[in-house]
Amino acid sequence: MRISVFGLGYVGCVSAACLASMGHEVVGVDVNPVKADMINGGRAPIVEERIGELVERAVRDGSLRATTDAAEAVAATEVSLVCVGTPSAPNGSLSTTYLERVAEQIGRSLSKGHVVVFRSTMLPGTCAELLVPILELSSGLRAGVDFGVAVNPEFLREGTSVRDFFAPPKTVIGESDEASGDVVAALYDGLPGEVFRVPIPVAEMTKYADNAFHAVKIGFANELGAVCQALGLDSHQVMDVFLADRKLNISPAYLRPGFAFGGSCLPKDLRGLVYAARKADVSVPLLSHVLPANEAHLQRAFDLVTAPGRRRIGLFGLSFKPGTDDLRESPLVELAERLLGKGYDLRIYDANVSLSRLMGANRAYIAERLPHLGDLLSDSVEEVLRHAEVCVVGCTDPAVLEALDGTGGGDGRAIVDLVRMPGAAAHRDRRDYVGIGW
Repeated sequence: MRISVFGLGYVGCVSAACLASMGHEVVGVDVNPVKADMINGGRAPIVEERIGELVERAVRDGSLRATTDAAEAVAATEVSLVCVGTPSAPNGSLSTTYLERVAEQIGRSLSKGHVVVFRSTMLPGTCAELLVPILELSSGLRAGVDFGVAVNPEFLREGTSVRDFFAPPKTVIGESDEASGDVVAALYDGLPGEVFRVPIPVAEMTKYADNAFHAVKIGFANELGAVCQALGLDSHQVMDVFLADRKLNISPAYLRPGFAFGGSCLPKDLRGLVYAARKADVSVPLLSHVLPANEAHLQRAFDLVTAPGRRRIGLFGLSFKPGTDDLRESPLVELAERLLGKGYDLRIYDANVSLSRLMGANRAYIAERLPHLGDLLSDSVEEVLRHAEVCVVGCTDPAVLEALDGTGGGDGRAIVDLVRMPGAAAHRDRRDYVGIGW
């Protein structure tokens, strides 16, 4: 393909050189004439492993050149990749100045059939709500009809970006239409890794999900390292054991958005670790804020349940996780306690929870938090369903799901889904359905 790449920094220069090496005809565009001159002279404007030889070879072969003339570059190509920076503004917000400027430049020279692909990191909604209107206004054409738009976030690390380009962990294509997505997919034809073709806002968000998680991982490891050091432990030895667990630690486990965590282990052990850190005069702001973050998520659920303004609540599920009757620090118990405290008329069904079978610490905990649990528990799903104006789904019990599925969409009950019920997508369009994390 004939491709113009806007912005010749790390992402743009690497993308341009690598695409040219794959056989595409690439024109790099930058407002800085020094960068354009360096490219045209066969020299890379950045320091990066292998980039110098790739640029030199591509320029020598005629597959790569650079210019400061945006109009000429757009006219000479069929795809434009936008790789300009999106730095933080002084207040922490995303600065879209360069994106807006480039979108206007491209729009002024846009012709029918051209595809504009944004590689820059930007928050969900930026493309559709800001950049597409600029492209349409400056071109007089319609996105998705006269020209294509896509978002293709990059996952390149400085220092290994060339290797990352040719061996990506994944390729994400946010497409406004299937034809535009096909064009982007063809750019990377032959590269390894799974390809995800998703709505544009999902593609915009994936880069933030990645980078936020990477930052959390680094912060977690460093805080744990500081605690280990204060306690006289080898933090790397601790982490070697931690990393060996591929079932729960380094895995997809716990990484699906849902309800708050609870139980007899996680809250208790977090409190204990944070206490040990404070006692050793070690600041652990990340670990210290995990429980408050969990509390905020529980409050979100409470707000969803009370938003319809109805007083009769049916709660399906009470234990802290499926397949157990353990109620200790269950977020559902906490939710029930808050609802009762605010005067809501509550009925509860959990197939695993029977007051007569609760013993020891489990019984003592619930006696303190929900002393009248016996009056709230029902023996059947149907009994709770008859009572409820709002159904709160906190479990995946097949009997519960079947009963709720049979209610249809017009019986007046509101459904608050805390677990993303199987087949939840079928309920999503119902006016009376809301799911946490949707």
